Amino acid sequence: MHRLNRKSSLSPFPEKPHYLQHRKRLRKRFEKSGAEAMHDYESLELLLTYVISRKDVKPLAKNLIARFGSLSGVIDASPRELESVQGIGPRSALLIPLIKELCTEYMAEKMRGRNLLSSPRAVVDFARMKLAALPHEDFMVIFLNVKNELIDYETIHEGTLDRAVVYPRKIVESALAHHAAGMILVHNHPSGHPEPSAEDKTITNSIAEACRTMDIRILDHVVVGGDGYFSFAEENLL
Repeated sequence: MHRLNRKSSLSPFPEKPHYLQHRKRLRKRFEKSGAEAMHDYESLELLLTYVISRKDVKPLAKNLIARFGSLSGVIDASPRELESVQGIGPRSALLIPLIKELCTEYMAEKMRGRNLLSSPRAVVDFARMKLAALPHEDFMVIFLNVKNELIDYETIHEGTLDRAVVYPRKIVESALAHHAAGMILVHNHPSGHPEPSAEDKTITNSIAEACRTMDIRILDHVVVGGDGYFSFAEENLL
């Protein structure tokens, strides 16, 4: 009779998948030290464990970062782009953009009740999170009260930016509808380079002139891109 030195496949207590213990270690590490103590792929891996329960997701997390170049590239990817990666289904492709949207709303809430003229970094961080990774140009307006505090924000135009589509009158009407005393203009450059074009400067001057007739102040025009940001106020262009 041959003795078996391994567990029988008919054992009533089958071995648990190896990745379950790994997931437990990841969670404990995050609880103890946060994401700073983890590699980018490990943070993404931990997130994926909440939508993919019966699979080792470490290879998938690494594949995502390789496909999109970085963790931020993964977060910025569209659901369609995410689903093009083998192993990513509709639930995962929805969860990742949802995380970004929650972060954007968190930043917007953090701006409320603050004098944004003295907190320009909060505006820049929000604008970069909201617009910098978009594949097309968006023009957004942040509406402010007399204390330079956030009332609301609105995307005025999506697409190529030029004077033919960014109507100063429409922006003034939106400001009046929000009872705004001031505004911060924001738009993105999909090229990644935030330096304003001659057209950007012309549009800014046209909007500022239209707003002055209604006693509405333009505090800044922030241009964001993957390479950073440009502030008209910081460069004394307003």
